[in-house]
Amino acid sequence: MIELEKDGSIFTLTMNAGENRWNTAFVREIAKALDEVEASTGPAALITRSVDEKFFSNGLDLDWVQAPDLHPEGGDRTVFGDEFMALMGRIITLPLPTICAINGHAFGAGFMMALCHDVRIQRIDRGFVCANEMQLGLPIPLPELALFRHKLPANVFYETVQLARRWTGEDALAAGIVQHAVELDSLFPLAEKLAGELAPLAANRDVFGGQKEKLFGKCAILNAEHGAAHLLKNADQYKA
Repeated sequence: MIELEKDGSIFTLTMNAGENRWNTAFVREIAKALDEVEASTGPAALITRSVDEKFFSNGLDLDWVQAPDLHPEGGDRTVFGDEFMALMGRIITLPLPTICAINGHAFGAGFMMALCHDVRIQRIDRGFVCANEMQLGLPIPLPELALFRHKLPANVFYETVQLARRWTGEDALAAGIVQHAVELDSLFPLAEKLAGELAPLAANRDVFGGQKEKLFGKCAILNAEHGAAHLLKNADQYKA
């Protein structure tokens, strides 16, 4: 489901669960991998990628959400929301540079995960990033809105969350959603190159992580009581 490898100063987290849909078991496997990343010391960077060439992550495991008793492999449905949001808050404040290689569609929760990384590279020839809750008739939770508001320019934020716009790699690059858009063959090599360049920034994890907390935590400049990371990590306090 989740594979973690380390080559020198570069960790690579690979999602290998088909469409990589989100349930509690999936959240906990990623959290376990991050335990190993955070236990390391010295220069480091993390790359997140998917095995599936069509999907980076296709959002929530809807079959499990609608009938968790029929899909016990997905884990405890009752704790999913809080654990998922907390994981997003953890990724956005990891004390080392993070690079997301978006090789295909990234919808809903998958798009959230991508946004929580420091650098995003999207495949230019295939795939969309999209917050598709409106299409599904679902309200977007406040912590998720805070994340999108903090990471996206104002006009892009509105088109993304209210109009459910699907962004191609080319359009996402122009909109400032991703920093790079390349062909599939160049996606992971570029991620590795950037990870190697950025890893030295994490030599002092306290400094790198501490500044991230200021950017994305309680000190963030947002039209909300607290910043994106704070809301994500305390999602139970902000339920509609």
